[in-house]
Amino acid sequence: MSSVEHPYSVRTARPADYDTVIGVVDTWWGRPASRDLTRVFLDHFFDTSLIAEDAEGRLAGFVIGFLSPSEPEYAYVHFAGVAPALRRSGLARELYERFFARAREGGRTAVKAITSPVNTRSIAFHEAMGFTASAPVPDYDGPGLDRVVFRRAL
Repeated sequence: MSSVEHPYSVRTARPADYDTVIGVVDTWWGRPASRDLTRVFLDHFFDTSLIAEDAEGRLAGFVIGFLSPSEPEYAYVHFAGVAPALRRSGLARELYERFFARAREGGRTAVKAITSPVNTRSIAFHEAMGFTASAPVPDYDGPGLDRVVFRRAL
């Protein structure tokens, strides 16, 4: 981790964080996205998820992820976000690096994630983080729900 002072602190998520996260997702994304993050992720995977808060305790960013119970070599980032005012601050990178460390501690050797092919910012971010992006996979999440699949070795 960098020793640079940041205007936020990072902690392990708690189930109670769900309401705060879901309350900002659609605004932060600028489109409906909250339907893709159900409560089950913070009820059952909070110990591998991360919350960043500013000095006043407001949500600054998050990574919701887990260690795959079916693919023991993989961890998976399901959802990640940074407050618009903190984008390009290094917070997303820091959250991902912390998640990678937790995945390594859990014996994982790779991380997966997905995004929509139209989410060019997400694609660029994941590639900058060392992920390899697939071509869009038609109907990955159901009819008409194409996705780009990311993989990164740890």
